[in-house]
Amino acid sequence: SLALGLAAGAATLSFAQDRGPMPPGGHGGGRGGFTQEDRSALLDARIAGMKAGLKLTAEQEKLWPPVETALRDMARQREEARAAWRERWSSFRESRAAGKPVERDMIADLRARSDRMAAAADSMRKLADAAAPLYATLDEGQKRRLGALVAMGRGGGEMRAMRHGGGHGPR
Repeated sequence: SLALGLAAGAATLSFAQDRGPMPPGGHGGGRGGFTQEDRSALLDARIAGMKAGLKLTAEQEKLWPPVETALRDMARQREEARAAWRERWSSFRESRAAGKPVERDMIADLRARSDRMAAAADSMRKLADAAAPLYATLDEGQKRRLGALVAMGRGGGEMRAMRHGGGHGPR
């Protein structure tokens, strides 16, 4: 469905955002190489590319803004979750480096993971709700292109997902 394809695309969009600050003398590639400005530009480009690739009609264009908003919200939510994880990991490393004992609270970890999963599910539901009106108007060519656009953005990972129920075909 459009929502699944867009959700996979949103995951890719947020991955593009999941980069730390540019290292001194960095070239911008690889892990940790993108600035916030880079991440924002990549997100804009990926969303614009997805929209352009769909070749929306004038009527479909009117249905796009809620989809874009949901994609951006999903990318932001995932980036916030990643930032929180990076902060927890940094604190853990600092404690270990200082020789402080580090105890894990497995129950708190399970609850935190559950909260993150619930937030991700909520974002995906909002994307599905936003995308449903647009999806209902897409022709088969647009649905096919959506799958290809998402696959291009993830290096082919969605191709496997589409073959196994993540695309626009029957489940």
